[in-house]
Formats: sequence, C-alpha cells, structure tokens
Amino acid sequence: MSFGDPNNPYGQQGQPQQPGYGYPQQGQPQQPGYGYPAAPPPPPAYGGGYPGGAPMTMPGLMQTARVLLFIVAGLQIIGGIIAAIAIAAAQDVANSAGVGEEASVFAGLGFVIVLILIAFAVWAIILGAKFSKGGNGVRVATIVYSALFILLSLGNFANGTASAAVGGIIGLAIGGIILASMVNSSATAWFNRPRY
Repeated sequence: MSFGDPNNPYGQQGQPQQPGYGYPQQGQPQQPGYGYPAAPPPPPAYGGGYPGGAPMTMPGLMQTARVLLFIVAGLQIIGGIIAAIAIAAAQDVANSAGVGEEASVFAGLGFVIVLILIAFAVWAIILGAKFSKGGNGVRVATIVYSALFILLSLGNFANGTASAAVGGIIGLAIGGIILASMVNSSATAWFNRPRY
C-alpha cells in the first residue's frame, strides 16, 4: 500500500503524517519587505516627545517656598489693611482732640510703612507666580526678597517685647526656608531648565 508522494506537503486525507514530512515543524521565515514597516524605537527615557526627556517637576522645597511666599504676602496685606485702619482711626482721634498737626506727621510715616508692606506683599505674589515659568532672575529676586525679610525680622528683636520676639523668630524661620530653597542645586537646575 502506498501513502502517496512523500514530498507532498498536504499528504493524503486520513493518513497520519510522519515527522519530517508535510508542513515544516518551525514557522515559516519572514520575507523582508512584506507587511507593515517596523516602528521606530521608543525614545531612551520615554520622554513623550520632549527633547531631553520629560519636563521637570518643581522640587518639593521650592513648592514649600512658593507657598510660604503666598502666605507671607497674604499676612502682609492683612497687616497693612489693619495698620491703615488703625492709623486712620488714630488720626481721627487726634483731630478731635486738637493735636491733628503733630499726629499727621506720625500718620504720614505710618502710611509710608503700610505702602512698603503692601509693596513687599505684591513682590512676594509676583515671585510666587513666576516660580513655574520664570528664569534665573526670579531665583535672584527671591534671594534678595528673603534676605530683606530676614533683616526686617531681626528688627523685631530690637523692640524688646515678647510678641515681637516671637514674630521675629517666625519671620527668621520663614525667610530662612525661602533663602535655603533658592541657594541649593535643585533651585539652580529648576530655574535654568529649558522651557518650551
């Protein structure tokens, strides 16, 4: 009995195939040039299309400094408004007591201090807002701001009262945190990063 042609890949119906006959045991080799082209390799760090990799995220210490800038600005605005109301009320009392001319000099000085306080608050808000897209100039301006904030906080100790000393300690801590966050290497890397 004959099983047909041994080179026939289909063999005869119903007949068992012997190893080495019929279909090859391994898959057929792919011929180059057929089908879809191969996809390009992914970028090394899966950067999502950004040159040099994924965009940086703001370091945690800098986020803390940014929040502290906004908190300090809010407190300065509130303090400035309260001081302006108190100065205006004191000026009214002085005018009704008949010593308005002497009190006007002190009221004018008080309003200048309030304007300086509000200007510092606006400066802090602008610096905090520029942290995400600002360059090295924002870092330098924040260093100057925090140094002035530390110096003004030291001035609280000259008052001699306990509440001024507590305010000075809190001011030194806040100014120190902001200053420390601006002079480390992560701040330099953040503000010198490429922007797209």
